[in-house]
Amino acid sequence: MRGRLRSWLLLGAGSLFLGMGVVGIMLPVMPTTPFLLLAAGCYSHSSPRLARWLEGHPRLGPPLRAWRQQGAISPGAKILAVTMMALGFGVVWLQGEMPMAGRLALAAVLVACAVFIVSRPHPAGAGGSAAPRRPR
Repeated sequence: MRGRLRSWLLLGAGSLFLGMGVVGIMLPVMPTTPFLLLAAGCYSHSSPRLARWLEGHPRLGPPLRAWRQQGAISPGAKILAVTMMALGFGVVWLQGEMPMAGRLALAAVLVACAVFIVSRPHPAGAGGSAAPRRPR
């Protein structure tokens, strides 16, 4: 019974994350790929059929496969992610409602995230030649 409940909870969480990822395709301020990665992870533990469907989807699957197989992020996704982080930070900075220490802490976190994103290889076949990631 516990296994079945866990499976249903993961299936529900995966569906929620999938929905959020699809919304992120249409809203520039909301990320897509992280939610799709979470959905794929939940589905892989609750519904292998849905996990295969998501990874094989013509629009949603390529970034998932690139991340899973190569740890790679496409150049366009990198540019969009860093640009949206910069714009979001600009709004926070210009509003001036957050204390200076909070703004500096936020800047440090966003810079660390941007460095991580930019340092990922490009997917093979997307203008780059990312080598396959070695298993850990």
